[in-house]
Amino acid sequence: MVRCLVVDDEPLAQKVLERHIGQLENLALVKCCAHAMEAFEAISSTSIDLMFLDVKMPSISGIDFIKNLKNPPPVIFTTAFSEFAVRSYELEAVDYLLKPITFDRFEKSINKFLKQNTKVETAPAFTYFKVDGRLVRIEHETLVYAQSIRDYVIIHTTRGNYITHMTMKYLAGLLPENAFIRVHRSYLIGVAHITGLDSNQVLLGEACIPIGESFRKEVFMLRNRMIKS
Repeated sequence: MVRCLVVDDEPLAQKVLERHIGQLENLALVKCCAHAMEAFEAISSTSIDLMFLDVKMPSISGIDFIKNLKNPPPVIFTTAFSEFAVRSYELEAVDYLLKPITFDRFEKSINKFLKQNTKVETAPAFTYFKVDGRLVRIEHETLVYAQSIRDYVIIHTTRGNYITHMTMKYLAGLLPENAFIRVHRSYLIGVAHITGLDSNQVLLGEACIPIGESFRKEVFMLRNRMIKS
């Protein structure tokens, strides 16, 4: 479980982040703080895995606050001002979220944190997708392949198919790189479900997926790894 701290002097911004955190089972909100001193007390008294930190706050900015902490937790900066992005990355922030923060962008940031941070015991073996206005949890091991059609992606799983509004590039960024690979501009596959492979196509049970010309190198490298293993 990732223990989160929200530091923002705007009540509405706190509510948005609180709602987003509540939608993911692997996140837990420890506290919402309105200023840096309150946040310092929270960090000093309890374990925090991830801090959402506003840049512009009363008395001391989020950037100055984090610079003065001896052992700061991983930080995702939140602000309405894009000009602070460069400074946040200089401080090795996990990410930089511009307000208003959508759940899709928030979720991508969380997945980035889970991939980078080794403090969390185990990264989740699932991802939430928005399907027909609701969040659907899809276990990675059940995801056979995904097919993009314009701005939508059809996710084929062993338990059924789901349609979600996103690009294939965005989907690839959400999923673990070692378990999924793009083999075509319109297709991403689950490596564990491969039943056959040649120079032109990948077999996933009864599904036959074409290999795109610009993805042949990656597929060839995958084939070599499969042979060696």
